Amino acid sequence: MVPLTCCHSTVSYRPIRPSDLEILEQIHGDIFPIRYESEFFQDVVHGHGIVSWAAVDHSRGDGKGDELIGFVTARVVLATESEIVDLLDYDSAESEWSLVYILTLGVVDKYRNLGIASSLILEVIKYACSIPTCRAVYLHVISYNFPAIHLYKKMSFKCIRKLLGFYLIDGQHYDSYLFVYFVQGCQSRCSPVELVTAIMKYVWSGFQSIAAKLWSNERKVRWMVPM
Repeated sequence: MVPLTCCHSTVSYRPIRPSDLEILEQIHGDIFPIRYESEFFQDVVHGHGIVSWAAVDHSRGDGKGDELIGFVTARVVLATESEIVDLLDYDSAESEWSLVYILTLGVVDKYRNLGIASSLILEVIKYACSIPTCRAVYLHVISYNFPAIHLYKKMSFKCIRKLLGFYLIDGQHYDSYLFVYFVQGCQSRCSPVELVTAIMKYVWSGFQSIAAKLWSNERKVRWMVPM
């Protein structure tokens, strides 16, 4: 597990486990305006085609171990089967090119604005950079989710397209933005310098957020990301 050193000394990161199933379903239900099938959660906790990271807090004193306080789930897809293949300067000879698509990202209420969501995204970026064939990380964000949009822009994701009526929630259509983080020499590079820069940026942001909370408890932001 990788300790979170910038914001909360008792928080670390690890893969999501079968023992997280109940709380994972609960947090998804609390956060997202749509409901995910039980098969999705089974695939997440057992790693069936989905990679995941959990943010966990070890400070809980009830003897039950760490507490899941945030998560990110993603899957590796072939570039040829994605909607952004036209952005990759795709060469037909490169049939093995792949992408990482972020499925869901969330942090429980009391742990928001501490840099945990950005740290989870960095885990995905580092994972993508470790795959020789990977060319980008991408995702969709519902158009009214301004905190998520701001977060991805801060982390050097590029807003590529607006997709009209992409989501259908309770009978109503909502637009979506398509965000992409290019790696491996495409339109942007995933370099150690870039990762360090992003980490330092969010270390500073984390300290600023904590300082702000000491002065005011009125601000509440709902970190919801892609669906």
